[in-house]
Amino acid sequence: MIKAGIIGAGGYAGVTLVSILLRHPQVELIWISSEPAHEGKKLSELYPFMRGICELKCKKAMEEKDVKAADIVFLGVPHGLAMDFVPDLRKAGKKVIDLSADYRFKDKEVYEKWYIKHKGAEYLKETVYGLPELYKDKIKKAELIGNPGCYPTAAILGAAPLVKEGLIDTSNIFVDAKTGVSGAGRGLNLVTHFPECNEGVAAYKVMTHRHSAEMDVELGSLAGKNIEVAFAPHLVPMNRGILASIYGILKKKIDQQKLIDIYKKFYKNEPFVRVIEGQGLPSTKEVYASNYCDIALRVSENKVVVLSAIDNLVKGAAGQAVQNMNLVYGLDEKLGLESVPVYP
Repeated sequence: MIKAGIIGAGGYAGVTLVSILLRHPQVELIWISSEPAHEGKKLSELYPFMRGICELKCKKAMEEKDVKAADIVFLGVPHGLAMDFVPDLRKAGKKVIDLSADYRFKDKEVYEKWYIKHKGAEYLKETVYGLPELYKDKIKKAELIGNPGCYPTAAILGAAPLVKEGLIDTSNIFVDAKTGVSGAGRGLNLVTHFPECNEGVAAYKVMTHRHSAEMDVELGSLAGKNIEVAFAPHLVPMNRGILASIYGILKKKIDQQKLIDIYKKFYKNEPFVRVIEGQGLPSTKEVYASNYCDIALRVSENKVVVLSAIDNLVKGAAGQAVQNMNLVYGLDEKLGLESVPVYP
């Protein structure tokens, strides 16, 4: 059995990770921690839906005996905090999957341009970007994984085949994405206060959102040149889910069905990417609480629109982290993640 610990179990992604690991047949969740105010409280006190399911108490982070007992530690903390834990965890020989942005980039300058000064940059050289559909072989050998952000997961999976196959003008990639309120976390915030966000859709951080960096870096890597994606995120009044609409200009005219076939071939060995044929289009409702990414395409003349839907807390965070863990330990990557979407 893989013995796992979680630092940051009190957030939405953290408790989603707990839920997945509890039903994983090869994992024993041996300890959790949260913010200092939660120390000593049961997870079921923070989240009553966990009554009788998980009665673990939130411990102080990084107790020596807890670190020693764990094989792998998941970090569900905000950016800027993971770098406080990673050096000591790696020195202790622990595998680490970081759900924050701190270890998503190998280039310190890229991180510091969009975030803050990096205090644990010496470990960036060993990190692997945890998008299994692109980096499966590297993930299998990794001991430190930077789990992708939710927006980039949807956008990169949607655009990757076009970019990798050289089918799209990479100077004109536009991403319009909508997310549910859980993407902002559980903390109190005026923007996500019910009367402020209900019955409305609002754009925010247009062209300045930090997740642009991941899209630029990863799509640029696929293209073999620098790419700057135009990204416009929107907040919609639903609990969870992301729908990304990716717009581009094709380099040459290509039949829609042929393009669908290219996507199906690109993702033929990826169990969580579902390429939709026919008239169907992705919906956040159809991937709700699952690790799936649904993708559809539409072509008109030289224009292409790719639509990509994920659950931001599962494929966009905790589920993808468990998928990465499965690969690291040589398990079936679907293990613990086979639950169907919740519907309606």
